[in-house]
Amino acid sequence: MRLKNKIALITGGANGIGRATAERFAREGAKVILWDVDEKGKEVTGQFKKEGYEVTFHKVSVTNADEVQRAVEEILKLYGRIDILINNAGITRDRTLLKMTKEEWDQVISVNLTGVFNCTQAVAPIMKAQNYGHIVSASSNVAIRGNFGQTNYVATKSAIIGMTKVWALELGRYNITVNCIAPGFITTAMTEVMPEDVKKQSLADIPLGKWGKPEDIANGYLYLASDEASFVSGICLTIDGGATR
Repeated sequence: MRLKNKIALITGGANGIGRATAERFAREGAKVILWDVDEKGKEVTGQFKKEGYEVTFHKVSVTNADEVQRAVEEILKLYGRIDILINNAGITRDRTLLKMTKEEWDQVISVNLTGVFNCTQAVAPIMKAQNYGHIVSASSNVAIRGNFGQTNYVATKSAIIGMTKVWALELGRYNITVNCIAPGFITTAMTEVMPEDVKKQSLADIPLGKWGKPEDIANGYLYLASDEASFVSGICLTIDGGATR
């Protein structure tokens, strides 16, 4: 088992990529804590427990720094350490620049960027004290390629790459690796609502001719969160079927 007895915190764990990652990590022996604002996480963890996995759920908004800190302290009471942080929570509020509202801008910045900052700032001191940790955050291939109608989303995902490189420099001395993943089009609830013409165009842009599955990203998270990647830090791993070239 590649994550045997590791304590792994996954944000946005109730659905899609987060859920797939939780299952993958649990199968590899990790004790998994899911955070999400969607109480579906209770149902998800219940299913995992029936399968014999040690998975717990906490309703946490990553946008609330105080709430994040309290939830981190609860993990410490339960397990005494945090080995892995997967900053996976994210939202979209797509609109072209000339139509985007201040609220739509603020919502995406708050979850996708400030949320990553809040969680990492809360967990990093713990990893520093234990001289061990793996932090992996969700960027996107649109951070590299751009995407029509996603000023707010692309801004956050580009910033994640930059923050990853800074944190790799700052935290490396404490045996903490910091990386991010840039998924392409993945079949999730978030992408299912996209217009059909956009879906068709996205397929045309992918050399492999198919969308990815949540499990494809979970596998990437697994590698970067495991000790197999103990000498990998400060990178952005693109997983998009060759769309970014």
